[in-house]
Amino acid sequence: MELRHLRTFRTVARTLNFTRAAAELNYAQSSVTEQIQALENELAAKLFDRTSRKLSLTPAGERLVEYADQMLLLVQEARTAVEEEAQEPGGQLTVGGLETLCAHRLPAILARYRRLYPRVQVTLREGGRGQLYEWVRRGEIDVALTFGQAPRDKLLASEPLTTDRLMVVAPIDHRLASYARVVGQDLRGESFLATPQGCGFREMLDTLIDTLGPDAPVIDAQVASMAALCQCASAGMGCALLPEIAVTGPAARGEVAAVPLTGSASQTQITMTWLRRAELRPSVPAFLATAREAFQELERAA
Repeated sequence: MELRHLRTFRTVARTLNFTRAAAELNYAQSSVTEQIQALENELAAKLFDRTSRKLSLTPAGERLVEYADQMLLLVQEARTAVEEEAQEPGGQLTVGGLETLCAHRLPAILARYRRLYPRVQVTLREGGRGQLYEWVRRGEIDVALTFGQAPRDKLLASEPLTTDRLMVVAPIDHRLASYARVVGQDLRGESFLATPQGCGFREMLDTLIDTLGPDAPVIDAQVASMAALCQCASAGMGCALLPEIAVTGPAARGEVAAVPLTGSASQTQITMTWLRRAELRPSVPAFLATAREAFQELERAA
């Protein structure tokens, strides 16, 4: 089996869409189709069910996913042996992050990392919290930056980098816009916007609602992303709970009011997570050290 066929198969298995897989791999869609067909012919097994309107894995395809993950990880480890001889990180590094962290924290960290280790080819991927952890487990990304605590998993290692204040974001003409800080009872009955279930910040808002009891706000609408939450709050649709780094710019421009939340649920943690076995690759611990240093400098400057 050719490694490029396995990489293509794994990408199609994750996206369940030939067009998205082709765009992600920078291939023509016809090339992706040809590679999957070549793999199916070699294995004499059908890997995808194309009869329904939605692409799905066959039982044989589901079994191959696990082997493909292990084989591609083994290839990474083989490259490690060569990288270690060079005494300088090289090869590829893929870092994933939540939307807000990709926009406001990771670019500066990756720029610093590239200056220190120019032999490493860096890729940045944005994803949801659950997606990012699954990509790390599969070896599709090397490190993930998220809000909140990482799940307990013997395959994963994680550490907190810093904390960020949670802000109640409101339209500029909202009553809360004049507050210096917000406490639980201030939110009683307020209309809130939220990201969908499964998002890290939806979990934080749900936790806040549970702790506030009768003082809890009411979720009246769901919005796809944190950037969209801020825009919808600016348009007057309601309030939102967001990290300070996501709202500093819009608040400074007068688009929304951002008021610090006080109490036990007033902060969130920024966490770095990676696959334990990836520590064998010099490029990974080099990135971990770069990220730690960058966040320490931000804390000292605050």
